[in-house]
Amino acid sequence: MSAVENLTHQPVEGEHFTITSEATGDVWEIVVGLEVHCELATATKLFCSCPNMFGDEPNTNVCPVCLGLPGSLPVLNRNVVELAMRLGRALHCSVEPSVFARKNYFYPDMPKDYQVSQFDRPINVDGWLDLPDGTRVGIERAHIEEDTGKNTHAGGSGRIHGADYSLVDYNRAGVPLVEIVGRPHIRHPEQAKTYIDELRAILLATGASDAKMEEGSLRVDANVSVRRVGDPELGRRCEIKNLNSLRSLGRAIEYEARRQVDLLESGEVVKQETRHWDEGAGRTRPGRSKEEAEDYRYFQEPDLVPLDPGADWIAAIDGAMPALPAARRDTLAAAAGVAPTETAVVVAVQRDLDQLALAAIAAGGDGSRVLLHVEHNLAVEGAESLDPAHFAQLVTMEVAGQLTATQAKTVLGDMLESGKAPDAIAAERGFEAMDSSELEGIVDGIIAESPDEWADYCGGDDKRRGKLQGFFVGKVMKATKGQADGKAVNAILDARRTAAG
Repeated sequence: MSAVENLTHQPVEGEHFTITSEATGDVWEIVVGLEVHCELATATKLFCSCPNMFGDEPNTNVCPVCLGLPGSLPVLNRNVVELAMRLGRALHCSVEPSVFARKNYFYPDMPKDYQVSQFDRPINVDGWLDLPDGTRVGIERAHIEEDTGKNTHAGGSGRIHGADYSLVDYNRAGVPLVEIVGRPHIRHPEQAKTYIDELRAILLATGASDAKMEEGSLRVDANVSVRRVGDPELGRRCEIKNLNSLRSLGRAIEYEARRQVDLLESGEVVKQETRHWDEGAGRTRPGRSKEEAEDYRYFQEPDLVPLDPGADWIAAIDGAMPALPAARRDTLAAAAGVAPTETAVVVAVQRDLDQLALAAIAAGGDGSRVLLHVEHNLAVEGAESLDPAHFAQLVTMEVAGQLTATQAKTVLGDMLESGKAPDAIAAERGFEAMDSSELEGIVDGIIAESPDEWADYCGGDDKRRGKLQGFFVGKVMKATKGQADGKAVNAILDARRTAAG
């Protein structure tokens, strides 16, 4: 990815991950740019009719074209272009006329000795991706290229050095990819993980890819560098290759940042190179010196004509674009009367429960309580089939005080199992709102039974009071068999403490 250009193309917001040197007191920050390779969900490969299928027997989905045999010629898959443009527009990119290029290098998994990619004229350029917290990460480009085959090194560490022998499977060679090159706008390992989460949601929403990291259809390279806080210049970066889980991504970025700070603090320099993440050891290990563009000797692919989709095709892509995660968050937040960055809104969209929440709110359910249940009580299989009208009725009963929060959660669980209306379930279970005077009497009785705890509750600090509040509420819930309203109990306790002076 490009290093310095457009570093300030978009504001960098959110929490920064910093490392403070014990020796000098200098504070360092990380700068991360992610390169994401996603295999496109096409039936066939990029330039031939071989199946694009994961998990088949090795070397069964191959032909002269994807094996690069002499005399074979590529034919561009139209569906690849369609999906690539769809993804580019979802990332707010400009779709431009583009050309394919040969990227020349030799590995055993590239039988042609080159990879067909896009270089100086990619199809998608200059976009962005907004994270749920409002942070914007720039997208430099999202270009089309072909995937390589897969090497398996047997024996030793699993890498080529020290292996007893190597096997190669060409089934993946020629599978269509889009490489999404993000700008260096990420400043925290958690932000990197959120970026991949959001990008994966976009890939699924557009149907561009199945985005399965565990199957390799979504692979992440992280470009990591460090610099002293306030320094406008970027440090020398290392690229951590082929991270295949969010956990590995976060751990690898943090380790690599600390490794680079240690080097720089000791007077050494960071060597620009690719590195590999060792999950077992929890560290990165050196790979090869990082190539630059001139090392690949790019030139235009002579067997493919330039690609110019045209305005009509782009307009058709825009017109058929499905609702994307950011727009869905905006819609749900507006209906619930909260900010799109609220955790409950983000969770509802991630779980595909935003349509249920919207329908429940439209049916009269309080937006905040609907979202609370979606976030905390509906992380279960089949939640999307809940009747929105019944859901709204449950929330209304809870807000009106006919059900306590505990009772509402119990009724909701029964609704998911039986499909019955909440009022019918509440009647079957004998859930009735407690009379306020009856509840006050129970609270007073428990206070009288626990004089020492009550004295600490009235005279202790906030931390001690918080623990004792849980103690008293628990006693009341036990005495009332869970029918007491926790908020009402807390209010009574506060009133009694105030009266006690």
